[in-house]
Amino acid sequence: MAHRKAGGTAKNLRDSNPKYLGVKIADGQKVEAGQIIVRQRGTKTMAGEGAGLGKDHTIFAKISGIVKFTTKRKKSFTGRTVERKVVNVVSA
Repeated sequence: MAHRKAGGTAKNLRDSNPKYLGVKIADGQKVEAGQIIVRQRGTKTMAGEGAGLGKDHTIFAKISGIVKFTTKRKKSFTGRTVERKVVNVVSA
């Protein structure tokens, strides 16, 4: 006969794998074309000059250069202004 151990309460204890999101290259650091700068869910940080936005909202460098983080004021659809982080890659 097949024997199975009683699972009971241990059924939901499995955890998902970590996603390792966040800023990978800081402000002022050198970056090569194609390197990932920010891994994120949603567009908390926007891609600016010299940076591209992937389909999973990953920001990557389009050109080799130096990473610069800036803020940009944007008017939301409700009428209030919101500051957004923007990543630029300036050629060195």
